[in-house]
Amino acid sequence: MQTVRHSEHTLKTALISKNPELVKQYEQLDPREQRLLNEAFRPGSDLFGPITLHSPSDWIISHPEAPQDFEEFFSDLHRKSPSSGKQTIYIQCIGLLGNTRSISEEYLKWLKGYCEAFFYGLTVKLLEPIPVSATRCSFRVNDSTRNLQIHAGQILTFLKKKKPEDAFCVVGITMIDLYPRDSWNFVFGQASLTEGVGIFSFARYGTDFHSSHFKGKVKKLERKSSSDYSVFDDYYLPEATSVLLLRSCKTLTHEIGHIFGLRHCQWLACLMQGSNHLEEADRRPLDLCPICLRKLQSAVGFRLRDRCKALVKWIDAESTDTPRVTPKHSREELVTLPKPVEAFKEWKEWITRCLAVLQK
Repeated sequence: MQTVRHSEHTLKTALISKNPELVKQYEQLDPREQRLLNEAFRPGSDLFGPITLHSPSDWIISHPEAPQDFEEFFSDLHRKSPSSGKQTIYIQCIGLLGNTRSISEEYLKWLKGYCEAFFYGLTVKLLEPIPVSATRCSFRVNDSTRNLQIHAGQILTFLKKKKPEDAFCVVGITMIDLYPRDSWNFVFGQASLTEGVGIFSFARYGTDFHSSHFKGKVKKLERKSSSDYSVFDDYYLPEATSVLLLRSCKTLTHEIGHIFGLRHCQWLACLMQGSNHLEEADRRPLDLCPICLRKLQSAVGFRLRDRCKALVKWIDAESTDTPRVTPKHSREELVTLPKPVEAFKEWKEWITRCLAVLQK
């Protein structure tokens, strides 16, 4: 294992800058907020640690990029920021996210609530869910996994045409695997930062996706024409587990972060780290390092304490009593569907410690 460590001076400069105007801007922050952000360069901080690399296939090793500090982010003339009349994040669900419509609707509400807390101060709205056929996108069966895939680029084109006037961005989400072009095996997601649209799949986050017994495998793709989408009518969907929800929340906020102009983080362990594989994605924390947090705060304008409280509230909030169909039974059986937040326990404890710093 390799550890990526930066000096205290390097991290302090990346967070605050040497630009007198940006230094002044930082000094005008609430002292309690400065105390939390300063954990970025405090030796031995137990809130923010260095990036660890576990294999040559990890993102930083295989995709060298120039790091982006706060000054570079702030000075980027091409990055998108919410503006008057364009302060809404729209989520477009393509296909179902759960094995019944009610589970899918509840899963969408969980993601919506999480985004409202993470991007505190912005409005998050759900567009009416649509079937794959509505996008008119191409689809195929992956030669390796034998699972259905839909064309990411064509869905982006669809989302651009559907983008509401008041949208900061529109993000499509699906439980169906994606591919960007015929020569590629798959892609977790794809986005157009200038257009403010993205499409992201949670398909590979299910615990049984790579299993030889995965129920979503297609032996042979039979269709009457290119417009025959009937193969998606009974598409297998994984159980809505706590781990799947956690991974979905990570992906959604990471990718929306890119639309804000945050590049892959190379400073500290952070949600905005790149990931080449599921193991690396699972190692990423759920939240931002102080440098990326300051970037997002400058774009949105929230108070750190309010945002932390909103995130804790989302974890603690009881889910509505939504009827759930248990698929093992031939007849529909109604049971309640609580929000599965077991996998968020450690993160909640971490946020609580951040709140303690902000409330001293």
